[in-house]
Amino acid sequence: MNISEIKDLLAQFDASTLREFSYKNNGEELNLSKNQTSSVTAAPVAPTVEVVAPAPQAPVAPVAAPAAVETPATPVEEASAPAQAAEGEVVESPLVGVAYLSPSPEKPAFVSVGDTVKKGQTLLIVEAMKVMNEVPAPKDGVITEILVTNEEVVDYGKGLVRIK
Repeated sequence: MNISEIKDLLAQFDASTLREFSYKNNGEELNLSKNQTSSVTAAPVAPTVEVVAPAPQAPVAPVAAPAAVETPATPVEEASAPAQAAEGEVVESPLVGVAYLSPSPEKPAFVSVGDTVKKGQTLLIVEAMKVMNEVPAPKDGVITEILVTNEEVVDYGKGLVRIK
């Protein structure tokens, strides 16, 4: 990865609502964070300083902390999920971003536990770099569990919902 690619990533990360971003490719690793931590390295410094030394910044604050603050719409979904057997195929996040369970804050969720879905139906949205990416159902089935909360930061491969 050359310096211009890193600068482009930094500019896009700085303009996004993402709080943390990690990139790994062929032994290269880049970790960006807007979270202020008590890290000895470059946490309180501007993100461009992190470009100079991405490798030493191996310990990154857990992503779960910001998501725990914003959980207004999910207690009902989480309470009903344990009542049903958690079985079925897990639909994983196709990219790193912020998961949204509804198309907008004032609209209902795309799916709820117990809903029947058709192949290709939108289950939720993952926002990455200001682009809203719909996550479709891989098959017909019933939602048995919702594994993320609204506005939770998700990593590539993280389980989002379970379909039976």
